[in-house]
Amino acid sequence: MVNPGKRMNILQALLALRHGPGAAVLPPEITRIHLDFALKWNDGHLGPRKFWKECLSRLKYWNPAIPMLVNRTSDQSAPARMSIYFRQAASAAEAEAASHKQMAPLAQQPHSSTENEHPAPPPEEGERVVTIDMKHVHSNAILDEFMSKTGATLVQPTPDEAVEMQQVEERRERGAFDRAIVKKYIDDTRAEKRRLALARQEAEAIKMANQM
Repeated sequence: MVNPGKRMNILQALLALRHGPGAAVLPPEITRIHLDFALKWNDGHLGPRKFWKECLSRLKYWNPAIPMLVNRTSDQSAPARMSIYFRQAASAAEAEAASHKQMAPLAQQPHSSTENEHPAPPPEEGERVVTIDMKHVHSNAILDEFMSKTGATLVQPTPDEAVEMQQVEERRERGAFDRAIVKKYIDDTRAEKRRLALARQEAEAIKMANQM
C-alpha cells in the first residue's frame, strides 16, 4: 500500500502536469508545432525557454498525437520563433490520400535537437504555417498569443480535481509553516550553543587572568 505522503506527492505531480499554463486542447486542424530558440536564456531567449519548460509538457499531455519539436542553437543572436502548422481544407480524395501517405522511418524523422539539426521546415502540401516571434517576449505573452492563434480550448479542473488541488495547496502551506518552525528551532539551538561557547570562553579567560 502506498503511504499517504507518497500518494499526495504523486497526486501533486499529476495535477501539476494536467493543469496550469499550457493545459489546453488544440483543434484537429493543427498538425505539428515547432519551437526554435537558443540554448541559453540571455539575449531575448528567456521567454521562449520558460514557455518550453512551463507550458510545453502540458500541451503534450493534452495533445499526445501532435508532434511538438524543440530545436535549439548555440547562436544566441538567432531568432526565437514558434511555427504552428495547420491542415488546410482538402477534398475527400486528398484527405484519403494523405491518410495513406507513407511516413519516413523513425530514425529519419525530425526530432528535438540542441545542435540546430532540425529548424522549422516549410509547410508541406496541404499545410499552412502561422508563426509567433518569441524573442524578448515574456512567456505569458507567448502563451496568450499561442492560445489566440491556435484557438485552443483551456482545460478546466473537474470538481474532484479542484478539491484535490485545494488539498495539495493546503498541504504545501502546512509544509512551509512546519519548515519555518523547524528552521527557527534549529537557528535558536545553534544560537544558544554559540552563546554557551562564548560564555565558557569568557569564564576560562577570567579564570586564567585570576591565576596570574
